[in-house]
Amino acid sequence: MIILIPAFEPDEKLPELIRELHAADSTAPILIVNDGSGPRFDPVFAQAQALGATVIGYPNNHGKGQALKTAFSYIAANLPGHDVVCADSDGQHRVVDILRVAAEIRPGATMVLGERHFDGKVPLRSRFGNTMTRFFFALSTGTWLSDTQTGLRGYPEQMLPWLLSVPGDRYEYELNVLLAARSQGYDFASVTIATIYLAKNESSHFRPLRDSLRIYAPLVKFSLSSFMGFLVDTAVFLILMALGGPLWLAVSGARIISAGANFAVNRRLVFPESRSVSLKGTSVRYLALAVLLLLANYVLLLSFTDAGLPALPAKILTELLLFMTSFAVQKRFLFRDRSTTGVKVPATKSYSQAQLPGNTDSAQLHAEIL
Repeated sequence: MIILIPAFEPDEKLPELIRELHAADSTAPILIVNDGSGPRFDPVFAQAQALGATVIGYPNNHGKGQALKTAFSYIAANLPGHDVVCADSDGQHRVVDILRVAAEIRPGATMVLGERHFDGKVPLRSRFGNTMTRFFFALSTGTWLSDTQTGLRGYPEQMLPWLLSVPGDRYEYELNVLLAARSQGYDFASVTIATIYLAKNESSHFRPLRDSLRIYAPLVKFSLSSFMGFLVDTAVFLILMALGGPLWLAVSGARIISAGANFAVNRRLVFPESRSVSLKGTSVRYLALAVLLLLANYVLLLSFTDAGLPALPAKILTELLLFMTSFAVQKRFLFRDRSTTGVKVPATKSYSQAQLPGNTDSAQLHAEIL
């Protein structure tokens, strides 16, 4: 087992964590990735190295996802055959929890998640962010996880080559791993860990706006696509009415054209993984979904108004429910590439740093032992 710790601008909690890990298990190698922290933090990394950790890194910051992939590549090339436990450098993971996650790793295709239950005092942005990502993950996969943002994870060594193929360089990478794992048929095991936030999580380098957009990009793109469909529907409706056509023709013509535009955008931009799926098959399924959503819209709206809800709140609630349903169905079934489903555990092989996915400057990202 290797304990992997990505670190960006760490403080004294990092050497303290290394001391505690060695005290609990002196046999486990510790690998630290300096994610471009800069010269000011060299003393912290030097101290970590003096305590027995291996430190690799690169001069410029490229994000947690790239740091993890750099480490996975280094391990596959230099320390093959080892399972990996990833932990954060800021003291939010107890040594006992790190070792408990490590103990649950089994050979095969199951990752182990150290899941927090967010009891006690949790910063508002952390509670809100975790709630949103849990909801988004459940909507996208049909699977409920207590903690989709946990940085404490255990991976069997067979998964390392696959982990290198998952897109993402920053905080979105860890959510992408979960989303890709579920779509590929990989499984999850969980270990309940302590929920620890130090100084209201001020040490976190998470950028709320930019990193949230990266994490929720599929849902944001789907929202924009739906809004675009609404605009097209309205514009075509007004044009057809202005040309003097009957109401039924204006409504149906506008819906057909806007649905076609929405389908094309979703297939090309919102769910790009579906490009390898048959156009005929997805178009037929999309048409069936559109019909079902239209019927559901009428039934729900009628049910809410019959229950005494005013028309406007009933319409808003209906559209919200159908929006979430439509996203979940399109993400999980309609635009899903079924040829890639099923558990796949590739044979372990070595990767050089130049082979890391997404590297545009291999010299800049080349991992060096410090």
